[in-house]
Amino acid sequence: MKKNSPLLGIYTFLIFLFLLGPLLIISATSFGPNEVLKFPPDGFSFRWYENIFEVDMFMKTFVTSIIVSFAGNILALLLGVPAAYALSRYDFKGKAFLNAIFISPVLIPGVVFGFTLLKYVIVTFQIPIYAGLLIGHTVLMLPFIVRVIASSLANFDFAVEEAAISLGAGRVETFFKIVLPNIKSGVIAGVIIAFLESFNNVDVSVFMTGPGVSTLPIQMLTYVENYFDPTIAAVSVLLMLLTGVLMFLIERLLGLTYFTKR
Repeated sequence: MKKNSPLLGIYTFLIFLFLLGPLLIISATSFGPNEVLKFPPDGFSFRWYENIFEVDMFMKTFVTSIIVSFAGNILALLLGVPAAYALSRYDFKGKAFLNAIFISPVLIPGVVFGFTLLKYVIVTFQIPIYAGLLIGHTVLMLPFIVRVIASSLANFDFAVEEAAISLGAGRVETFFKIVLPNIKSGVIAGVIIAFLESFNNVDVSVFMTGPGVSTLPIQMLTYVENYFDPTIAAVSVLLMLLTGVLMFLIERLLGLTYFTKR
């Protein structure tokens, strides 16, 4: 197919329509005045966006999701940064196995992973639900932290680190003053990606939540079971905007725009 072929343009348009069509429909229905989800809407109203802040459980679970995502991110960073550094800096026996362990939460189906956490973290060890939810999300975010930071370290010249050590700097001081500033964009990008994965997660959270403890995506599922108004569409639009802003930041931090322009 030629580069300027009209068929290529039509094909590309159909792909974008297939991908973006459902999002556009959800966005349109969120502004409808109807009591039920309807497309096309009969008018224009912000009442369902106002309703988000009137439903108490949406606000409570939003706070829970934010706390779990941020706290889990900190724990994942404390574990993931040293792991990514060790995997990138050194060659040692069992390195491939350790790397497979860190990536396994992404490879295992979410339902299986969530059920396993429920069985061994909540049931076997009797860990409180909130703590279990935090552990589950930390493990869920860890592969994203490790892989993104390891990718940044792959482009780092460790000769600079060796030079600093040879001049008298300690290894810990060198890491924080030399290595970390050079990979800060990768660290921030990893944090944002992990945050999005945690905040929007359903398959693990549905097993790790319980009475009095829930996340926003799980609360949205519960709401849909009892109501069919466009409030969920309005929540979805706000989450799409949040995701879009964070992905834009990731693009800027990783310099993707720069590479596409060259």
